[in-house]
Amino acid sequence: MPFTRINSKMVEAPIGPGQRMFSQRGAMLAYRGQVSFTPNITGGQGGAMAMIGRRLANEATPLMTVEGHGSVMFGHGGHHIHTVDLTGETLYVEADRLLAFDGSLQQGTMFMGSQGGVMGVIRGQVTGQGLFTTTLRGKGSVAVMAHGGVIELPITPQHPVHVDPQAYVAHRGDVRNKLTAALGWREMVGRGSGEAFQLELSGQGMVYVQASEEKL
Repeated sequence: MPFTRINSKMVEAPIGPGQRMFSQRGAMLAYRGQVSFTPNITGGQGGAMAMIGRRLANEATPLMTVEGHGSVMFGHGGHHIHTVDLTGETLYVEADRLLAFDGSLQQGTMFMGSQGGVMGVIRGQVTGQGLFTTTLRGKGSVAVMAHGGVIELPITPQHPVHVDPQAYVAHRGDVRNKLTAALGWREMVGRGSGEAFQLELSGQGMVYVQASEEKL
């Protein structure tokens, strides 16, 4: 169920019989047709064990199950919204950035140390993202939230991408990430913060970067 952009801060998605979506609670702005919204206690296609894993990882952002026949408009907090269409690969994204996604996608969590080793763990502590991140895998659409809009940067084996950890939103594909130290003029004069570290992403995929260093 692809999302239609209404403006930079609102999207609309169709919903039909036999289909369902998941959205962050409070993200529904309006709807047309016969649509129901119920609290989701299992957290998506991952089932109860995935829910337990997300709670242990502090990645259990409350979700609503959306079902019926009609269309639903989503938005939250005036944040900019970016949509991602998955064709079988995995999207790695923080749970609080998820606005809505197809119910066909398999949801889970990933330990940051499995992508980037010890520095992956340090990255989670430095950026405030924690030790785990949410994963969505399969075929379907995802709407994520960001500050100031999002740019998509392709990642290839020949061209890795370096991102300010505070500006990182999500990535997808066969990508490894690691935190690297960077010493620049801001650190030399004691004015730096996030620029002391860079997130290096290598492999084959895409990274989504927001036009801000502000967390949601």
